[in-house]
Amino acid sequence: MTSFSLTAAAAEPRLTVAQRSLQRLKTVPGLAPRYADHDKLLTLDDISGVPPLVKDDLNVALAHLEPKAADSATWLFQSGGSTGAPKVGYAPTGFYMQGVWDHWKALDRDDVFVNAWGAGRMWGAHFLAAAYADLAGCQVIALGSVTKDEYADWLSFFVTRRVTAIGGTPSVLRLWFANARAAGLTLPDLRKVLWLGEAWHAALDEDIAAVAPNAQRWGMFGSTETWVVGTNSPQCPADCFHTLPEQLVHVGDGDLLDFTTLNPEMLNPVLRYQTGDAGELVECPCGNGPVMRVLGRRDNVVQVRGLGLHVDDVLAQVEGEPGVSRAQVVITEQRGRASSVEVLLLTTAGFDADAPQRLRQELLSSTFTLSTAFLHDPQSFQVTATSALIANERTGKTAGFVVREQP
Repeated sequence: MTSFSLTAAAAEPRLTVAQRSLQRLKTVPGLAPRYADHDKLLTLDDISGVPPLVKDDLNVALAHLEPKAADSATWLFQSGGSTGAPKVGYAPTGFYMQGVWDHWKALDRDDVFVNAWGAGRMWGAHFLAAAYADLAGCQVIALGSVTKDEYADWLSFFVTRRVTAIGGTPSVLRLWFANARAAGLTLPDLRKVLWLGEAWHAALDEDIAAVAPNAQRWGMFGSTETWVVGTNSPQCPADCFHTLPEQLVHVGDGDLLDFTTLNPEMLNPVLRYQTGDAGELVECPCGNGPVMRVLGRRDNVVQVRGLGLHVDDVLAQVEGEPGVSRAQVVITEQRGRASSVEVLLLTTAGFDADAPQRLRQELLSSTFTLSTAFLHDPQSFQVTATSALIANERTGKTAGFVVREQP
């Protein structure tokens, strides 16, 4: 099987968009030399020969290009859950959802849809889902985030309004369904659970079966840089996505996926862009052809409650503190969800005893992922001085990132 999601016959007539991205990237002083030997993108072989882009490269390009939509507003969104200043991606009003709607009918006009993706704070999922619901013509409850003591009232409201669909990251959805189970509530009219932003949690299947036995999952895969790359239906495995005709997916070295957008309205110059996900192209059990199977992350970005945390950036910030010889990020998970994050500091002489609390406040205020993920329970993020970091007992190695499982 080819390493591209589209055949040459399907992809090559659209490669004029990739050619435009190449020409735009060649105008960026910091990137032009890498593309000097690439002039024409006429075939899939031409695409595979182009050097891949990573997040920092795209940020350089966007800072120089400052894209503008042709005939609508230009929306800026935070990209990937950065730990420092927001790294932005651009999109026109509508967020490219017409192409998704043309190939994926997760909602219809009769649905009452709860949009539970967090709104604001420069993350695009809430607005993307709203644009999709607009195309479906359904009723929308644009809810966004809620506090812990609000779930029961909202769930009762969902029953009264006969909500048929809800969407959010799997971490957010787990909160909704877990709170419904705890309150003894069921959602008899709920038929659809839409998700985007992180991998599906297997524990959700059990929760959904208890709260809304008629509901089925409908998934999207993408990023702020690529926007929606593919979708799946209830008949597809949760890690498999049918790619859109306007998205060219390539499996490169180390099974790393890279994405080339063939949508002429795309503002980000997405040309062999690597998000850090690994994958493969396989046949889908649903019978509707090949799919992109996502195998997981292969970079230093880890998922914390549906947001990407750049571990190396956190470590660099705290290891610059006087008296800190090394640091480690420890994520404690319960049933697949991050319940807490702790930054351990291996200290030496001259370390300020007040530094952990100060660093904690600095990280919360400067780190998009931490401030958003722990908005309602900030005590679940801590910075702690220690005399020893967590090490692998067999090898003696000490990783910068550790995941602990709790029952």
